Amino acid sequence: MTCPPLHRPRRLRATGALRAMVAETRVDPAQLVLPVFVQEGIIEPAEITSMPGVRRHTMETLAKTAAEVVELGLGGMMLFGVPSEENKNATGNQAIADDGILNQALRRVRAEVGDATVIMADTCLDEFTTHGHCGVLDKDGRVDNDATLERYAEQAVAQASAGAHMVSPSGMMDGQVGVIREALDSAGFFDVGILAYSAKYASGFYGPFREAVSCSLEGDRRTYQMNPANRREGSYETALDIAEGADMVMVKPAGYYLDIISDVATLSDVPVAAYQVSGEYAMIQAAAQRGWIDQARVLHETVVSILRAGADVVLTYGAMELASALLKRKE
Repeated sequence: MTCPPLHRPRRLRATGALRAMVAETRVDPAQLVLPVFVQEGIIEPAEITSMPGVRRHTMETLAKTAAEVVELGLGGMMLFGVPSEENKNATGNQAIADDGILNQALRRVRAEVGDATVIMADTCLDEFTTHGHCGVLDKDGRVDNDATLERYAEQAVAQASAGAHMVSPSGMMDGQVGVIREALDSAGFFDVGILAYSAKYASGFYGPFREAVSCSLEGDRRTYQMNPANRREGSYETALDIAEGADMVMVKPAGYYLDIISDVATLSDVPVAAYQVSGEYAMIQAAAQRGWIDQARVLHETVVSILRAGADVVLTYGAMELASALLKRKE
């Protein structure tokens, strides 16, 4: 007679209620941040072909989206501005200008929702420069780290003045967090936080984002974004940002960098965010459109995996869809 197994882990998988009760990782809408694009000079939202379901917003549809973000209980919004081509230049002046599209958008969202959600601003120059790089170029065409820091400081103060709760330096310039913190404090913005893109890799998964922001990138960003082959460097960069005053740190991309998320979560005393980037989202959408996967199920599973790895917050273009599904389950 065969001896029955003493241990039967399947008992706790027998029903949906049991599985829900013992789930080790849970997704809540407050953990999700929606990246949002707003474009200058359009009168109707513009579809982004490589990111099905994602649009560049007008100021009016941006305000409506902000209200929906609050209604769904999302943790926040990350705003990206898409200026007209004539408003781009070599130094990205419109990123700092009071009437620049991103600063206009920050004011509109703050007026619409106030403090009901966390308003985050992308603090970078790439959308605003004719060359598409994240900083100012020197005479040899290389990104000048220290000259760029001066621009980031100005941009962060402009974004705080426009209503951002958090500024988010994403350019991977050395010393960017410390310079921005000093600038914000000097301007009296002691309560404006910094979400640092601390471990941002030079990834091929950013392709659809280039379309989304009409990026004019010349060359690549491998001299300042991190090498995907490097793991320890992610922890090193993160520790530097925390020491400089980051209130939150981020790993980008997310789904293929779960080891980095785990490492960062282990060392970090501040909350950890991870960005499910445009290429990750686009692959889910493309496979779902072909009937190869269940989109809602896979979206949820990918976010669970990012949280399971150690992230506290996930930026994803599917935030509203996922939050809607989570709320329906509670009804």
